[in-house]
Amino acid sequence: MGVDLRDLIPSAARREVDVSALKGEVIALDAYNMLHQFLAAIRQPDGTPLMDREGRVTSHLSGLFYRTISFIEEGVKPVYVFDGKTPEMKAREVEERARRREEAEAKYRAALEMGLREEARKYAQATGRLTSEMVSEAKELLKAMGIPWVQAEAEGEAQAAYISARGDAYATGSQDYDSLLFGSKRLVRNLAITGKRKLPGRDEYVEVKPEIIELDKLLKTLDITREQLIAIGVIIGTDYNPDGVKGYGVQKALKHVKTIKDPVKALTAIPKAEWAGADPVKIYEYFLNPPVNKEYKITYREPNAEAIKEILVSRHDFSPDRVEKGIERLVKAYKEHVKAKQKKLDAWFG
Repeated sequence: MGVDLRDLIPSAARREVDVSALKGEVIALDAYNMLHQFLAAIRQPDGTPLMDREGRVTSHLSGLFYRTISFIEEGVKPVYVFDGKTPEMKAREVEERARRREEAEAKYRAALEMGLREEARKYAQATGRLTSEMVSEAKELLKAMGIPWVQAEAEGEAQAAYISARGDAYATGSQDYDSLLFGSKRLVRNLAITGKRKLPGRDEYVEVKPEIIELDKLLKTLDITREQLIAIGVIIGTDYNPDGVKGYGVQKALKHVKTIKDPVKALTAIPKAEWAGADPVKIYEYFLNPPVNKEYKITYREPNAEAIKEILVSRHDFSPDRVEKGIERLVKAYKEHVKAKQKKLDAWFG
């Protein structure tokens, strides 16, 4: 779920754009976040995910393949960042997610038995399970496509934020706001779901566009520091303390932090009994200095058509014609937006 900062972010710090506005930019994407969105969104009308003839789920591979091609065609250069070891502090949230998923699966089966396809699809979107095999094949597909990926030490969003803070990426890409607490210069939301989307339970569609949130503008507009922003996040609740502090919404947390000023003192000023067993200072320090992989490399390569077809067509029964057309689009976009630009840079600095 991540920290929910939506109601804290002023209009001055956020802007809706077309994907074309990100042309030429490297975006460090939270891979798990993206894959989960593909698993939720790419389903049959009754909620069944895409599967091959052996019953293996392929929704994540379909989303990864075609959405990544769309990025490259728009001139956007994605680098996918995969989670590493889950922090011990997150154990409770992981257990809660598993519980919610099991609950959704039960409701999904019940809705199917009653013939309620719309209800079934809604519950099905919350049942997706991202396995280690899925993650491995996602990495394998990205390699075949010539798209770089980075293995994080721990949290993918922390790693993506580090890449952004170092200037190796224009922004992080995720639906969650955590990367702002981790220090990302910018956050781009909605990249996995850009386009027309049906509203739940209604025969109505909306146009979803990428949304850019600027960390500096956010801090300046609210007149706070990043450290104070972290303290606000910890007070309202994060993946490491899902309950937050009872009675504190974002505005009350903002006022509390700005009144006390020192972020650590603001956290410890709240009685220990209000933290539901969590250590707020430890969580704060984790956001401030998370473990990251500092030896990453971001390199784009020529797509390997045969390797792509082996994964998608031979192994998972994707349509040969559709995959071939996708590869043609990818190769064309790579030559126009990646290889050509790299040649110009090499000539300039050579």
